[in-house]
Amino acid sequence: MLTHFDRKGQAHMVDVAAKPTTRRVAVASGRVQMQPATFRLLAQGGAKKGDVLGVARVAAIQAAKRTPDLIPLAHPIPISRVAVEYSLDAARSRVTLRATVECRGRTGVEMEALTAVAVGLLTIYDMLKAVDRGMTLLDVRLEEKRGGKSGHFRRGAA
Repeated sequence: MLTHFDRKGQAHMVDVAAKPTTRRVAVASGRVQMQPATFRLLAQGGAKKGDVLGVARVAAIQAAKRTPDLIPLAHPIPISRVAVEYSLDAARSRVTLRATVECRGRTGVEMEALTAVAVGLLTIYDMLKAVDRGMTLLDVRLEEKRGGKSGHFRRGAA
């Protein structure tokens, strides 16, 4: 059953008041593919707009905190931690972003982690688009979530 619809099929915000407060953790990831010359510029810190990965990290953190402003039915959540990591893959001219979001609350932080990844990748695109408009964002996805009634999810786990 889709929880964001009432009995009449109208969208509504899910009532989480009766749910217990528990520790919630979500991890999401995504990639941005670019031309080798663009990747070298990024890796060497030569982008004209400055520290691309540093700015993208801050944007991702800010996006996690602003998720309810962007996703209409997302609850405001007291986030306790947002961590953003990047890995550079020179062989594929690709950057992978991974965001971990944590809270103690009544609903999960999956949307916050996914929003952090999407905005972090979009920020990389924005800062490098002057040299490579053909960049592609790939595979924004939930990797893991812990806490809450639905239990533990880990991508690829049986």
